[in-house]
Amino acid sequence: MKFITRNALFLLILLFAHKASAESFDPLTPSTIFIAGDSTAASYTNSAQQGWAPMFQRYFNNDNISIENHASGGKSSRTFITEGLWQKLIANVAAGDVVIIQFGHNDASPINDSRRARGTLTGIGDNNIDIQNLITNQQERVYSFGHYIRKMVEDVKAKKALPILVSLTVRNIWKNHRIERGSGQYGLWMYQLAKELDIPYIDLSNSAADELESLGKTSTNALYPKDHTHFNSEGADLHARLIVAQLKGLRPSLAQSLYSEKGKAVKGYDWTFVKLPVVANKEHRSVFFVGDSTVRNGRGDGADQQWGWGDFVYEWLDDSGINIVNRAVGGLSSRTYITQGHWQRALAMMKPGDIVLVQFGHNDSSQINDATRARGTLPGIGHERKAIENMLTGQKEVVKSYGAYLRQIIGDAKANGILPIICSPVPRKIWHENTLFIARDDESYPLWALQVARQSNTPFFDLHNLVAERYEALGREEVNALFGDARTHTNKNGAKLTAGIVAKQLAPIVGISAIPES
Repeated sequence: MKFITRNALFLLILLFAHKASAESFDPLTPSTIFIAGDSTAASYTNSAQQGWAPMFQRYFNNDNISIENHASGGKSSRTFITEGLWQKLIANVAAGDVVIIQFGHNDASPINDSRRARGTLTGIGDNNIDIQNLITNQQERVYSFGHYIRKMVEDVKAKKALPILVSLTVRNIWKNHRIERGSGQYGLWMYQLAKELDIPYIDLSNSAADELESLGKTSTNALYPKDHTHFNSEGADLHARLIVAQLKGLRPSLAQSLYSEKGKAVKGYDWTFVKLPVVANKEHRSVFFVGDSTVRNGRGDGADQQWGWGDFVYEWLDDSGINIVNRAVGGLSSRTYITQGHWQRALAMMKPGDIVLVQFGHNDSSQINDATRARGTLPGIGHERKAIENMLTGQKEVVKSYGAYLRQIIGDAKANGILPIICSPVPRKIWHENTLFIARDDESYPLWALQVARQSNTPFFDLHNLVAERYEALGREEVNALFGDARTHTNKNGAKLTAGIVAKQLAPIVGISAIPES
């Protein structure tokens, strides 16, 4: 690909929405990173208040890249545009640059008052209202939060630059020993816009909340000396560092040469590019899914016609009063889902009364130690241990059995008031030779999942047999049409079929109705 110019390459990246791996493209080398936001990103000289963007700049090599912070205190997505700040920013954006966009704290303000008149309509729809602005005394059409963010994204793409949406910084508001994970639903709306517009999304709200909860309420209070929204330089640096960590997880990501020594020292969160979903409504009960690619494939966008069943369960549940949060990550085993931090991040998003469905097994039979994935678990449900020098991480690790990792997830969930449900792994499309029956793994992971569920008095969904029975009823020809690859990953229709089976099992536990199959 050496004959493609950098600008042309960047356009290809935008068009294909980062669907290729980091190895397929050169790293991104923007000349400038622009920042659009409010007071939580803006620059201040007051020692008790500092936005994250000035601290963010310290993570980059100023000889190789410029950081232009256009964030301004008191602005919403609407007023950042209507007061001309966005126009000043976008006028300087060049092809290949990056524009980080973060709004929401002020968008919930009144739409029309004599003080600021900065609010936006809730959500990301096309609704609007006409007002006589009490500050400008001019007629103004006010749109939804999503409308203004879309406008910014469209302008950035028109410059052949890369927009990145970031959820809100965390406010120092605690309830029952848990900190608020973003004000309102702006994190959800940013996530939905990123999915819709096929651009990167950084979940700052949850990552910052995770770290602040680990610090505790007293230490967090010291980071917010002014009020519950604005932090000091140390709190600003915490948020900036987490943004840098997630930037390193984009595909493709920024070139290492762009970082300062401080930036190079930040451990990257390698999974930003998969855009894992967030809780939609914090007041509602949530059902989480954790598992592998048969639950959520890749970015959850149907690449290569492959979908996981977790993306369609909501279609089979006759109720909108619950959140479905599919946090499964392709390529992982029960072991690596835990050791790479995915389980802890998902658990931190849960609240008492939530439910988590757990399905692993497809990747647990892989190599225990190699230089590519090192994801295998010891077979069975026993208490065996094997000490290794992990060839992938370079760290010492004690590898446990498949059952031991499931027990860890179950124990963590129950200790936090979460109801775990163990699922046996869905079957592969492997038919017994010259028969109408799907091959069963009766003496391995499906059996071990059942045994762990029984021993721990945990609900169990036997997806391995339930799905296999459905395949057998359909026959080989119809089942072939349900797969996106030879035997493991379903296409959309196949994923929806499995999702319907899951929903039928789940509905009575949640206390709602499942939509019958037509």
